[in-house]
Formats: sequence, structure tokens, C-alpha cells
Amino acid sequence: MTKLTLKTEGDRYVVVTRRFAASPAQVYRAHIDPEIIKKWMLGPDGWTMPVCINDARPGGKIRYEWTNGQGGGFYLTGEFIRLEPPHRIVHVERMHLPDPTPDNHVETTFEKDGTGTLMTMRMTLPDPATREAMLKSGMEHGMEAGYLRLERMAKEGDF
Repeated sequence: MTKLTLKTEGDRYVVVTRRFAASPAQVYRAHIDPEIIKKWMLGPDGWTMPVCINDARPGGKIRYEWTNGQGGGFYLTGEFIRLEPPHRIVHVERMHLPDPTPDNHVETTFEKDGTGTLMTMRMTLPDPATREAMLKSGMEHGMEAGYLRLERMAKEGDF
């Protein structure tokens, strides 16, 4: 439907919004079902996710491992704090590049928006330097590449 928008608030927050031509239940499911996640949350073309652990329950663990097929890769770990299907997910995540980044607290909401969904992801970083490093990583491009895949999957009824 629309490309994502990324805004900063204060010196520790990043807010990402994106509209999808899919129901809140579909977009929520795409964020918690490991088999669906492995198909869309890949970043730029050429990357794969050979490991996707997503135990979607309070206290459940998250582990995503990405590879570019040429010896490069990284992974993310985290834990779920709260889930309110199909409207809200709260979790903590850290990237391992290879050393772990400080915790990123993430609240994602899924609201009905006409015939689709407005997703809002609010990230709380521990300090301005961590936020700046995250913004310089090119995350916006990788996120949008994944969201375009998710949008296509929803349109094709792939989940």
C-alpha cells in the first residue's frame, strides 16, 4: 500500500509506520509465525533466514539468523514481553554483529485502516549513540524490502 516512514522522537526513539493491504490479523500473524517470517523478513534480495525461532508467548524466546550466502551474516535474539492478538506485540531484541547491541525495546501495533492495516513500531533504544548507529546501518532499506515481500504474500494469499 505505502512505503514505510521512519521518524525519530526525542533522542532514544524510532517510530516506523507502514500500511498494508491485509487485515490486522494477517499482519500480526506474519510477525509471529516462524514459517511466514522466514519467507518475508529477509532484508535485501539474496539474503535467507536459515534459523527462525519465534516462541510467541510472554517470556518466549526469539532467534533469527540471516546469511547472504557468501559467508556474511548476523543474528538477533530477544524475548516476548506481551502479546495481544491481533493488535499488539511487545518484545526486546538485540542484534549480534558479532557482539550484541544493547537491548531495543519494541512495541508493534496493528490497527484496522480502511480495508487494510496500519502497523506502528515504536523502538526504545538505551541511548542516543545506539539509536544513531542503528539508523546508520541501513535498516530502513532492509525493512522495506521485507515489507514488500510481506505485502506480495498477503496479496497472493500465501498465508
